[in-house]
Amino acid sequence: MAVRGGWNTETMSQEPYTAEITRTRQEALQVLRELVGNPAADFHDGQYEAIEALVDAGRRALVVQRTGWGKSAVYFVSSLLLRRRGAGPTLIVSPLLALMRDQVAAAARAGVRAVAINSANQMEWDSVQAQLAADEVDVLLVSPERLTNPSFRENQLPELIRRTGLLVIDEAHCISDWGHDFRPDYRRIADLIGRLPGTVPVLATTATANSRVVHDIEEQLGAGVLTIRGPLGRESLRLGVLNLENSRDRLGWLLTHLSDMPGSGIIYALTVSAAEDTARLLADAGHNVLAYTGRTDPADRERAEQQLKDNQVKALVATSALGMGFDKPDLGFVIHLGAPSSPVAYYQQVGRAGRGAANADVLLLPGREDRDIWQYFATASMPSEEKANAVLQTLGEAGTALSTVALEARVDLRRTPLELLMKVLAVDGAVDRVGGGWRATGQPWIYDAERYARIAEARVDEQDSMIIYQDTAGCRMEYITAVLDDDSARPCGRCDNCAGRWFPSDIAAEASDAAGRTLNRVGVAVEPRLRWPSGMDRLGVPVKGRIKAEEAMAEGRALARLSDLGWGGPLRELFAAGAPDREVDPAMLQACVQVLKDWAGGSAGPGAWSGQLRPAAVVSLPSRGKPLLVDSLARGIAGIGRMPYLGPLQLQHGGPTGGRGGNSAYRLAGVWERIVTGPQLEEALAPLAGQSILLVDDLLDSRWSLTVAARALRQAGAGAVLPLVLAQAG
Repeated sequence: MAVRGGWNTETMSQEPYTAEITRTRQEALQVLRELVGNPAADFHDGQYEAIEALVDAGRRALVVQRTGWGKSAVYFVSSLLLRRRGAGPTLIVSPLLALMRDQVAAAARAGVRAVAINSANQMEWDSVQAQLAADEVDVLLVSPERLTNPSFRENQLPELIRRTGLLVIDEAHCISDWGHDFRPDYRRIADLIGRLPGTVPVLATTATANSRVVHDIEEQLGAGVLTIRGPLGRESLRLGVLNLENSRDRLGWLLTHLSDMPGSGIIYALTVSAAEDTARLLADAGHNVLAYTGRTDPADRERAEQQLKDNQVKALVATSALGMGFDKPDLGFVIHLGAPSSPVAYYQQVGRAGRGAANADVLLLPGREDRDIWQYFATASMPSEEKANAVLQTLGEAGTALSTVALEARVDLRRTPLELLMKVLAVDGAVDRVGGGWRATGQPWIYDAERYARIAEARVDEQDSMIIYQDTAGCRMEYITAVLDDDSARPCGRCDNCAGRWFPSDIAAEASDAAGRTLNRVGVAVEPRLRWPSGMDRLGVPVKGRIKAEEAMAEGRALARLSDLGWGGPLRELFAAGAPDREVDPAMLQACVQVLKDWAGGSAGPGAWSGQLRPAAVVSLPSRGKPLLVDSLARGIAGIGRMPYLGPLQLQHGGPTGGRGGNSAYRLAGVWERIVTGPQLEEALAPLAGQSILLVDDLLDSRWSLTVAARALRQAGAGAVLPLVLAQAG
């Protein structure tokens, strides 16, 4: 009977050799104490069992444990022990740069020589390769995207696979379709596992996985997986939910009580604009906060993380960009301005708090707009059968590799969803990424409609669970952990339902007023398009390069973004599916007048009107969905500004084609020569030759309708064309 490392590898039953296991435990305990800097430290339940399975038995293991339990200790201790036994370096697949930075720092404390290869340190790759060749690396961290890079796959990965002593998949829920943060690149890991020798141990770790996700991960790890699941309840966290009427009250509550929250923490918002607006409001009121979003420069993100860790700021106002892996053991609080779309995502984010402290406060301030935001993100990430088939047909007809830019010009998809779709198709084997871009493999591909329908249904169930969490009269921690299929879920005795409301609900009058002023702030700059999209000749549009200055629109203004906390709410209702067309609300009209006043006076920044920019008349873009709204807005602006309303531009050839969500080339082709001035408008413009025109529209998305309309007006003799729109999408 074959026995290896004290384990029976045929039956996977444990037959320990006492001396060997004692030696391993003693070594492991010594490394753990060096790692945490505590000579009295000992293993948590399950930690040593996982280490033993990896080091002595060479097994594949899945560890599902709450945040702060010490999953990283398992793979760092295992890495050093395996290295002492002659194994090659550990390869860790890690999803976030912030997580990599923390892991490299933690490894160094234990004497583990760790380096990373990611998009932020390309200048260091040659040095990393030299260190690997000299066997001076114990742990190499790579992003999942590296695994899809052709050069890395062909030049570095084969040697890494040959030498790898341990493979670690961190945040392994990203592997699963059912995980709240599924990433197509993670599916490549299954291929990587299949290429490893059977003697190489594999560890997958996550804190956020229900039973369905666990089973999915186990299947991808292969046969004989040892799964170690612990209780997910967090005794240090005090949960609560405060339902307030509107965004004004939620922001007013933050202004009133942020200083009372313990230590420093994180305020999560659902959108970039909500995070930026909230951070601006709090900073203007004297609170030491910073915004942290996907738009934040990487260097600024790193500085913000460090300032929070050093307690130099009260809070980071963040989107989910600050999520997995951020490690500040004494983080005192997490507040959510709007609820995440699932209990799993919520548990992941609140798990940032109280990891190394006895107490931390977690408060959810849900909003009425939450479901709309959830729905947008849920649909944006789902692949389309029509688009996928169009991509495959295009690649097949090309007969050669096409870059993402070239594909974008041939398939009506924006860059981000196109890149996501290509990753899905690559994982399914239908396309392959090569040096020149993407090529079709020729393998048949079938859209798995049933699979995506199940995923969509699961997303809706998760959203419903978040509503139940908000409304439950039972223990909140018990509910969250039970939804995550934790058999040990039980009342915590600390949350607002178990022990009574622990947070105040009053809002200071001056805080409410300040929040109201922020929410009533109007005016978003609309930047003009400067260049025509590439590849327009393929779509029959004879333009390329820069847009001629004499045909371009001027900088414009939008009342607000749809995602804004203030006017974003009324605008979302106005443009919601099925919402009736109606005349512009008087308050909304007055808000647009204020935008014009600020714009004209220069208080809105660059682009303010000089004398020659002041409009002499108003023209509108004809709207297919909201003609009454646009017409009433244009007439109202013209009346208040004492300018003539010259009427709408005209549509020809059936008007614009396509809809929201397409890429620039197709959006431009859909409006090209379909928006014209027409004889009547040209006659009205003739006496105003060279003077500025205010161009009114309802909803701004790609800016190509405005660009083509402005070009038509300028060719008809207008001077500067100043766009004014109600809402900017995104």
